Amino acid sequence: MLRRALVLCALLATPLAQAFDLQQLASQLGRPGVIRGEFIQEKHLRALPQPLTSKGRFILAKEHGLLWLLQTPLRQDYRIDGQGIARRDANGWQLMPQRTASAQQNRLFLAVLEGDSSGLQRDFELSLRGSEDDWQLTLSPRAVLLQQIFSRIEIAGGALVQRIELYETQGDRTVLRMPQSQASDTLSDTERSDFAH
Repeated sequence: MLRRALVLCALLATPLAQAFDLQQLASQLGRPGVIRGEFIQEKHLRALPQPLTSKGRFILAKEHGLLWLLQTPLRQDYRIDGQGIARRDANGWQLMPQRTASAQQNRLFLAVLEGDSSGLQRDFELSLRGSEDDWQLTLSPRAVLLQQIFSRIEIAGGALVQRIELYETQGDRTVLRMPQSQASDTLSDTERSDFAH
């Protein structure tokens, strides 16, 4: 009887473990001011036996956007922000024409990396499982335009996003890995200049 009472007291004294939820994930991903890292992107096309692989570096800065610096197979710098996608050429940053589908994909990409769950919930059903150190988020499109492009999107990570997998309706698949991203509070002078319009 005493043993049961001790077990009961121990259970009552232990706080109930809270499930890791979307609000906690958004808070966790939105915490760093700057995230830097390398990426490996594999585009699996139905028509090709091997994936098309590209590599580079990225800088995600809260309130500025994303610098996507492609290094192989060719060198090309992109900036994604609230105004759209800009590509760097000999004359500086040039805003690219925005088609509806690509504009929506850019907004989606920023929302994923920044942990903007309210932005994602407008267009997707979100299903989260796991813990703050090891989580998986599945996005099922509810917006008609996105249903025409994606069957689902799977995102996984810990403190930061580490993997994004896009399943397209016609059978192609893109895998984006960012295995060793680092959080920081400040931009370098070069990065600050790249984000300036």
